[in-house]
Amino acid sequence: MSYSNIAWLNDVRPNPYADQLALGFRQLRFAPSLEREYRDYFLEENFDLKRIALSVGLVIWLAFAVLDFYLVSSETRWWLLAVRLGVLVLLLGCGVLMIQRRHRNLLAPLSLTCIGALGIGAGAVVAIAHRSAPSFPYEGLLLVCMAAYFLVGLRLVEALGVSLVILVAYVGLELWAGLPWVRLINNLLFLLFGNLAGAVGCYLLEFKSREQFLVSRLMRVLADHDSLTGLCNRRSFNRQLERLWRQAQREQHGLALLLCDVDHFKAYNDRYGHQAGDQVLQQVARVLEDTARRPLDMAVRLGGEEFAVLLYGINDEEARYCAEKLRDALERRAIRHEASPTAQVLTMSIGVACVRPGPGMPLDRLYELYEQADRALYEGKALGRNRVVA
Repeated sequence: MSYSNIAWLNDVRPNPYADQLALGFRQLRFAPSLEREYRDYFLEENFDLKRIALSVGLVIWLAFAVLDFYLVSSETRWWLLAVRLGVLVLLLGCGVLMIQRRHRNLLAPLSLTCIGALGIGAGAVVAIAHRSAPSFPYEGLLLVCMAAYFLVGLRLVEALGVSLVILVAYVGLELWAGLPWVRLINNLLFLLFGNLAGAVGCYLLEFKSREQFLVSRLMRVLADHDSLTGLCNRRSFNRQLERLWRQAQREQHGLALLLCDVDHFKAYNDRYGHQAGDQVLQQVARVLEDTARRPLDMAVRLGGEEFAVLLYGINDEEARYCAEKLRDALERRAIRHEASPTAQVLTMSIGVACVRPGPGMPLDRLYELYEQADRALYEGKALGRNRVVA
């Protein structure tokens, strides 16, 4: 399925989630970086489901052990119980690991181990029982396969793989038990068609899961980023500013805030039109992104022609140097601005404020940082614009 024909998607700035939605994912596969993110999301989303499925599997496995007493003769019964006990011990061991979140990376292999053990164990029980009771039901194998597709939280390729292993093991065990070929082929066809139905359902479930992952991540991006420039918006800026303040307190690092204002932007819009103005803001955003390239740095559009750059782990001199480099980078782009009384090209004014938050320093001081940068910006504009004031 492709989403390239959905109108709203065409209005979204390029990002990995929108791009993947547009390309589609019929083969249930994303680009490598997104695939890793999706698998982490899938494991987290299905953590509780896996624990519930394991508990239900244990109860059903024990219930069938009770039925063995009524369906199988006493001589064979103990072999069946031995198989069920071995599988039960394995399930309990996996269960102890699965209930601990610190072993989250083991959830997928443990789930495969559990469902595989249940399937092969059920196949062994059926084969042993058929040696003395040919009418012993084999349909429990289909229940195990359906659990792999729908109840254990496996991806399609994992469910298909473990179901194939169970079917191959079942055929081998039945050949060992001496089940007539006619019955074996009948049983196998029944299980194969049941697996086909399960695989189709599992495909649709995983497709919807991947779709929900992309849409939810895309909505998060749209909520935290400016739609025109792709920079972070004021909402995400306020959240990140408080988080970095606390981190700077712990690590004794400095924070710098650069408030930027495009000089005479209203005059630019009046002269060249709003569409040209939007394109200019996008170019300004790219210049700011080049300044905020480190993992904890942040480039923000506060609104209109107002921008900010948040720099982590930096001192006063370095912050002023970055601001001057940013101002010069925009001027070097030589974007024509004949309506500007400051210069014939587009320029910006920048106010800089720095702080090194000490232990116990109240959060109120964070807002002083913003006020100081704003005062510096106002002073820069009063002094003639196209300058940095710290």
